[in-house]
Amino acid sequence: MTSLANAQDAKTNATREKEERLSFQTFERWSARTNLDADVAMVYGIDATLPERIKTWRDRGYRIHVMTGVAWGEYQDYLFGKFDGKNHEDESQTERNGRIIGHGVNVPYMSPSESYGRYLSVGVKRALDAGAEAIHLEEPEFWVRSGYEENFKREWKSYYGEDWRPINDTPDASYRASKLKYFLYQRALSQVFSFVKQYSKEHGRDIKCYVPTHSLLNYAQWGIISPESSLLDVGCDGYIAQVWTGTSREANVYEGQLRSRTFETAFLEYGSMQNLVRASGRRVWYLNDPIEDNPDHSWDDYRTNWESTLTASLFQSEVHHYEIMPWPSRIFTNDYPVKERSERKEGEPVEKVGIPAAYETELQSVIHALGDMKQPAKSVRWEQSGTRGVGVLVSDTMMFERGDPTPSDSRLGSFYGLAMPLVKRGIPVEPVQVESVTKKSDFLTPYRVLVLTYEGQKPPTPAFHEALKKWVRAGGALVVIDNDSDPYNAVREWWNTAPNAYKTPREHLFQVLGLDRNFIGTAHVGKGVVVRENSSPADLSHREDGGNVVRRVVSGAATQVGLPWTESNSLVLRRGPYVVASAMDESVPNGPVQTLRGRFINLFDSTLPVLTQVELSPGKRVLLFDLDFNRSNKPRVVAAACRVRDEVATKKSLRFRASGIGETDAVVRVTAPALPKSVTVAGKALPASDYDFEGGVVRLRFPNSIDAFPVEMDW
Repeated sequence: MTSLANAQDAKTNATREKEERLSFQTFERWSARTNLDADVAMVYGIDATLPERIKTWRDRGYRIHVMTGVAWGEYQDYLFGKFDGKNHEDESQTERNGRIIGHGVNVPYMSPSESYGRYLSVGVKRALDAGAEAIHLEEPEFWVRSGYEENFKREWKSYYGEDWRPINDTPDASYRASKLKYFLYQRALSQVFSFVKQYSKEHGRDIKCYVPTHSLLNYAQWGIISPESSLLDVGCDGYIAQVWTGTSREANVYEGQLRSRTFETAFLEYGSMQNLVRASGRRVWYLNDPIEDNPDHSWDDYRTNWESTLTASLFQSEVHHYEIMPWPSRIFTNDYPVKERSERKEGEPVEKVGIPAAYETELQSVIHALGDMKQPAKSVRWEQSGTRGVGVLVSDTMMFERGDPTPSDSRLGSFYGLAMPLVKRGIPVEPVQVESVTKKSDFLTPYRVLVLTYEGQKPPTPAFHEALKKWVRAGGALVVIDNDSDPYNAVREWWNTAPNAYKTPREHLFQVLGLDRNFIGTAHVGKGVVVRENSSPADLSHREDGGNVVRRVVSGAATQVGLPWTESNSLVLRRGPYVVASAMDESVPNGPVQTLRGRFINLFDSTLPVLTQVELSPGKRVLLFDLDFNRSNKPRVVAAACRVRDEVATKKSLRFRASGIGETDAVVRVTAPALPKSVTVAGKALPASDYDFEGGVVRLRFPNSIDAFPVEMDW
């Protein structure tokens, strides 16, 4: 029986590792303090040291992916002519005043020519020759404020067949410049993807190509162009959703209040990235970062915001691949402030310390849980939320309206003015990618209500309107919130250059739907309904009653198609034994505080305590293990601040191997009938003071080791 169990455990472990559920990125060589025990090490950069750096991780059993920047990197050999004998400094993204936009000394953001794509392919070949099993081309980013470099002027002439003109003089010039920037990085990535696929074919390997990228929402707010949804059409096998505190703490306006809303923003950012791949079946990894790029925050701030973004990511139950952190060396070896700037007295010296022991233990407990998030669909369900089946339509063109002379609302109010009022009332609303609607006939099937505005974005093709009509006529509720005031309605595009020109794309949509161009109110179309509110979403975000206006219109449309409307001040999702919960502030006035009751292990506490009730007070984020889920008469590991392999259990014993990050403490929770008679760790008896028993759960404490060691428990 033991041999059979061992074989089954080995099979389970092999399956998990083949699936590559957990990964991280690093430029460094392997070290004990960065030994995260993930499945994949994404080794960064394509310089001459890459093969040796790869070897240090492969020798430790990691699968190897390689990540490198697309828009910037240590590419001076290309920039100054060593690569092909030509100087390429005029491919540096440049602002109107002549300033080069850089990411460091001699590291400009690139305005990519075709020769730059060839250069990246040569560098990627170095990674493939060194055995990389996948390539990640990170952050294809073209700044809206750039486009004054000579290369961009040449590309404009080639793309549009006309001379370049200052791109910030008119909305039309700004919009057309953004379309070209989108195309240029689409082309550059297509060049590299094509090279990798050909190399893969020639060498009999299955090498994947991924793009680590910020969300459409963040890029639009930060004024960056990136070919987001189009990459799946040019050879990309999936994405890493680069959502973290640094993007999600970006302030937005809700009911007139400007502030950071980290959880809610992250919820929408992760949702937009998941929506990109939902129709394709391709992979998306979710990034979680225990700190952020800004080194001036305190450890408490990092931890609180990480818990918010992590919780937000777990509400997307279709995703179970995670980049557990970037740059582990900056997390486990760098010092950060003890206090926030606002907590320090004037003139008080900044005290900095390394990562608190409790935080590094908590991180490892959560990492262990992330590796177990692939749960059967039948065991995934919402236990608390508002009405489901609601989406807000978003298009990549959202990035095209961010430049002078008339940029859309700086806080992306055209989107957050629609989405935030819903999330704040517990509606698990999803950003729905416009470009995907015409690629898959049933893409809109999961949605009963869709909210649309052409303020701040535009429909790429008229085919989108035909698809919307089909969905509405089949019983969908389309809510249009738009007052036609967006100056980008007048850019040279398909709706105003056709024989029957329209002032706005909304007018074309309404004609397709069989409505008067200037219709306002509610109309039945087939089995569905169309509701138009003649308001600016951005303006609504600045109004104290703006959220109520949005909810009134959307809830009314939902009831028109028979979808009951409910609101909640919390979201609670079960993923097998894991319970994910978030309680909103700025939510249902005087709403009841929900309490979760049962037997849970709190994974956001380094001591892994057993709780019998958890109160969801406003702002609370929760990740729990439910001890009553699929109870067994055999002991089993249910939570661990280490990686657990080769687990074998009988009614009277438990055996497993443990390993973790060097110089950290492990805490392990095991369900069991009683306190064990003996516990040995790495062949030595564990002192009785290092394990205890409460509520049917044993807790072990011992130092982690980078090399797996046996743990044996007997009753």
